[in-house]
Amino acid sequence: MSVKPKKHLGQHFLTDTNIALQIVELLSLHGDYKNVLEIGPGMGVLTNFLIQNTTYQTWLIDIDRESIAYLNKHFPTLKGRIIEGDFLRFDVNKEVGKGEPVAIIGNFPYNISSQIFFSILEMRQYIPEVVCMLQKEVAERLASPPGNRDYGILSVFLQAYYDIEYCFTVQEHVFDPPPRVKSGVIRLKRNARQQLDCDEKLFVQVVKQGFNNRRKTLRNALKPLGLPESFNTEPLLDRRAEQLSVADFMGLTNRIQAAKG
Repeated sequence: MSVKPKKHLGQHFLTDTNIALQIVELLSLHGDYKNVLEIGPGMGVLTNFLIQNTTYQTWLIDIDRESIAYLNKHFPTLKGRIIEGDFLRFDVNKEVGKGEPVAIIGNFPYNISSQIFFSILEMRQYIPEVVCMLQKEVAERLASPPGNRDYGILSVFLQAYYDIEYCFTVQEHVFDPPPRVKSGVIRLKRNARQQLDCDEKLFVQVVKQGFNNRRKTLRNALKPLGLPESFNTEPLLDRRAEQLSVADFMGLTNRIQAAKG
């Protein structure tokens, strides 16, 4: 009798196969990719459906040794494509893509989901699509448009390079162990933007500074950046960070850079 892997890193294993199938079917093959990497497969409930699609190769990565042992035993056809490792320290292109695009799918551990997305951003040129389940509150935040109170720093950074769709909500009782919150499934598709139309380092500073004081207008929130007095007439400074789109933030960044000389 095989031993089930233990829960780790705040992960809750999905037990409903119908929901697992719905998640896998959200993969659209955007970018005509040939590889799909599942993060944190656990007992392989998504994997069972992924391997049924022969148009791409399925890869798995998990940091837990017990999960890796379980997966190697139950998915022998994936020999050589089951990786014991930490996605946050993983090079998708070097280890999987070899110059080809790789889609990401998974039930992301709640307590490192934001870190996973920052890693995806760093490797965005290789990742055309992401389908994932995470805490509902976080999923809604990432998909929120400007003007929504859920819209935040990571929303802006991700939406700069991905179109994000909130797909559906998943109830607590379909997990083992059941989490205390609902989950949400989102899909990210790489957009046409290859790079920001502004200084990326300054853009990051402006976005972070704006949202760190999100209740204030940008005129007050951005004071630590040392804006010159002549910049006080900029109309966007009368708005709050959550009201600005990615394009607004890029335009504001360019005008700040010009004002500072």
